[in-house]
Amino acid sequence: MSGIYIHIPFCKQACHYCDFHFSTSLKKKDEMVLALAKEIQMRKSEFQNEIVETIYFGGGTPSILQIADLKFLIDEVYRNYKVVENPEITVEANPDDLTEKRIIELSKNKVNRLSIGIQSFFEDDLKLMNRAHNLEEAKKCLEIATQYFDNISIDLIYGVPEMSNEKWLQNIETALSFGVPHISSYALTVEPKTALHSFIQKGIIPQPDDEVAQEHFQILVDKLSENGFIHYELSNFGKEKYFSKNNSSYWLGKKYIGIGPSAHSYDGKNRGWNVSNNSLYIKSIQENKLPIEIETLTKTDRYNEYIMTGLRTIWGVSLHRIEQEFGKTYLDYLNQQAAKFIEDHLLFVDDNILRTTKKGKFLSDGIASDLFLLNL
Repeated sequence: MSGIYIHIPFCKQACHYCDFHFSTSLKKKDEMVLALAKEIQMRKSEFQNEIVETIYFGGGTPSILQIADLKFLIDEVYRNYKVVENPEITVEANPDDLTEKRIIELSKNKVNRLSIGIQSFFEDDLKLMNRAHNLEEAKKCLEIATQYFDNISIDLIYGVPEMSNEKWLQNIETALSFGVPHISSYALTVEPKTALHSFIQKGIIPQPDDEVAQEHFQILVDKLSENGFIHYELSNFGKEKYFSKNNSSYWLGKKYIGIGPSAHSYDGKNRGWNVSNNSLYIKSIQENKLPIEIETLTKTDRYNEYIMTGLRTIWGVSLHRIEQEFGKTYLDYLNQQAAKFIEDHLLFVDDNILRTTKKGKFLSDGIASDLFLLNL
């Protein structure tokens, strides 16, 4: 099974923390939709022997498109690829786009999963982040969306400057009150060249505190666990049968095609990425050229990626797979590097699977980097 990711590179306004590729100008929206459809057609040969299980509209802000645009692109996938009977079709959406009329229209199409960018249920946080929606819109859209969609995920951000543990807990409890079956939650990170980075440098906003973020993370893990959520990936929590199939496919190393400017693709051996420029992307597609760079992954690259993705998930890193796919030298190296983390109760081995402990989960990316093989 494989997936198709479609990047919609438009937003109403720029969130202060965001470094994803997007434009706040919709002038080229119609040209972009046609280019996305054409890229879907141009790349169908890559999935001749694959069956598409997930279609994911990310961004940017996919909910900025008209329903007709989304339907047009979904139909284009169906016209050019083999698709399972009941694929997971996700649209990322912002609360200010999700009017009752829009939610009903979405529910009458093939879209069966919404990923809603709430981020916080507090006005001061939303203003700090420069989100396009307000608290009333956040709550209203969830009240309506839960009537029409069974499969809803919401995003929340923790580690926000001056956010107390009590305030963070209120965010989680408000999210739980809507009965959504999936929550994705991320620490506020300061990316270079973002407005947030500039504000921190100028002393307008305090630097996020790593210790506070770790406390928030543990509150999140404990509270969601109490409420029947499974912590299946570092930033993702789902009720049983509500894990994101799209995201899980990335972590499990399945193939996917990324459509649109800046979108990434993976076929098991090669990783590709499209140009991060709307005008160049459209021009290239109009000239029947794929605006993609491709990197062939070495065995060591693939080992490092498996370590990184495996440690972030409940599936862990299979020591048997390491030996079978990469060889005894890689296995010996991994065991040697992991020993100190096992001793510090950050990693453990169970049934020949290497996993993070509860204590080690928040640190999984840093631990993984220490297990990487740089040269062989």
